[in-house]
Amino acid sequence: MPRSDGRALDTLRPVEMILGFHRPSEGSVLYRAGGTVVLCVASVDDKVPPFLEGKNQGWVTGEYLMHPRANPRRQERDGRGKPPNGRTQEIQRLVGRALRAAVDMSKLGARTITIDCDVLEADGGTRTASITGGFVALALALAKIKVRALREEVAATSVGYVEGLGHALDLCYVEDSRARVDLNVVATATGKIVEVQGTAEGEPVERREIDAMVDLGLAGIARLAKQQRDVLAAAGVSLDALMVK
Repeated sequence: MPRSDGRALDTLRPVEMILGFHRPSEGSVLYRAGGTVVLCVASVDDKVPPFLEGKNQGWVTGEYLMHPRANPRRQERDGRGKPPNGRTQEIQRLVGRALRAAVDMSKLGARTITIDCDVLEADGGTRTASITGGFVALALALAKIKVRALREEVAATSVGYVEGLGHALDLCYVEDSRARVDLNVVATATGKIVEVQGTAEGEPVERREIDAMVDLGLAGIARLAKQQRDVLAAAGVSLDALMVK
């Protein structure tokens, strides 16, 4: 049984990154992974949260929102007359944790970098696209303020066990909605794991299945990290120049 878009099981969706899409910000990228499109914008503020004041340490945080028409039918906008829903809060915390793993906060100084991830079109993998695109926006912001604070590239992708297909990388919505197991894997370019989120729908799954899916996810993340590095280099930004010595 072929995948809905004809990809091989170990193939990522086509990725496109348009850097500098949002001109007023310190760093931005319009990130497309197949049918999912996320605008990731990095903003730098010369202040930190109260719990970090006086510690000469910076902070990286993330925010995440779905555009009302990111899906086939318009939905009510989060935050208009009600707080962000639980899913939104959970994803933006994940984005923040993932991107903080990429940064040595002691090298950032008393600054906060906020990565706003606005999902314009959703076809599965919006949180992983937000992290992967968010890292590019973060790197652009660090280059703009000339701060060397990166530890390593961070990216993310999804993996699932889909009935009739087996282990599949970078699920679109149709696949995700019928996956027996669904993982979101966040890791560095060298395969160090930042976070794994996973759920078995219905029956429990064997450990070896999870291991195989994590391995597939890490292989995809290595390819995404290369794309991040290449697109930044094409824009004149060297990740090596932003790495902590």
